[in-house]
Amino acid sequence: MHAGAKALAEQLLCASGAPRVARLRHAAGALVLAYHDIVPDDTGDAVRAGAAGDASLHLPQRAFARQLDLLGKRYQVVPLQRVLDPPRPGGRPRVAITFDDAYEGALTAGVAELERRGLPATVFVAPAFVGGRDFWWDALAGPQGLPEGVRDHALLAFAGRDAGVRAWAAAVGMREGPLPAFMKVASEARLSQAMARGITLAAHSWSHPALSALPADELADELARPLAWLRERFPGTLDWISYPYGATSPAVERAASAAGYAAALRVDGGWIRPGAQRYDLPRLNVPAGMSLRGFEIRAAGMLS
Repeated sequence: MHAGAKALAEQLLCASGAPRVARLRHAAGALVLAYHDIVPDDTGDAVRAGAAGDASLHLPQRAFARQLDLLGKRYQVVPLQRVLDPPRPGGRPRVAITFDDAYEGALTAGVAELERRGLPATVFVAPAFVGGRDFWWDALAGPQGLPEGVRDHALLAFAGRDAGVRAWAAAVGMREGPLPAFMKVASEARLSQAMARGITLAAHSWSHPALSALPADELADELARPLAWLRERFPGTLDWISYPYGATSPAVERAASAAGYAAALRVDGGWIRPGAQRYDLPRLNVPAGMSLRGFEIRAAGMLS
């Protein structure tokens, strides 16, 4: 759909009151939003223009702030672990805010916006990357994003393992681009600061592979190590996990339970319905580039 026609359609749909009706239909459920990075407002235009990175993951701070204001008006924003509580009669629909990957921008600009509004959120951490490392999908993306087929090949051939993807990319002549600090993973000190400002931490595997493609011993290690690492350093770590790339399977879900997690999340699927399977919980992924009206429509469950 042409951008102008899409914007008009979103405007008319919101003006019709349809999102409010849709939210009421979901009153017994809950919605978990999946964010990734937040691009700080004070990032210079030259840095933004020259940065590589998967553009869909890096949401501008102003857009994030507008989304938070909308959520505050339409929903009850709750800590992640409360999305499985029974709903209160007559209450607003519940929504929880999460971030995957522990990007520096999310831990600075994102946390600042949450703190201004007194809103809770959970950040899912892959400890192998903590301390300024970057991810292959950002390093290999050029101005037009990742070349066609790279992501699928990275997941199918290497199970998304960072070292394997980068070695293959170098062998076929792909270059890694420099990335600004906000596109890299935060430090332990930054994670600690975020916890002091009301943020909860949880696991995102140890090194961000596609868990559903791993042999049993590697899967068990990827699940056990991050929870132990986080608990040792950050008392109050939540015993939830978000699956890297959203990749799960019955075997992964059983392994997550055996590793001591209370619940686990995908990165797609929309609203959590009453009686949902605790180790296969859906979320709504929020990409950069979505309009505020588009966000309102999708959060209401009207479009995937």
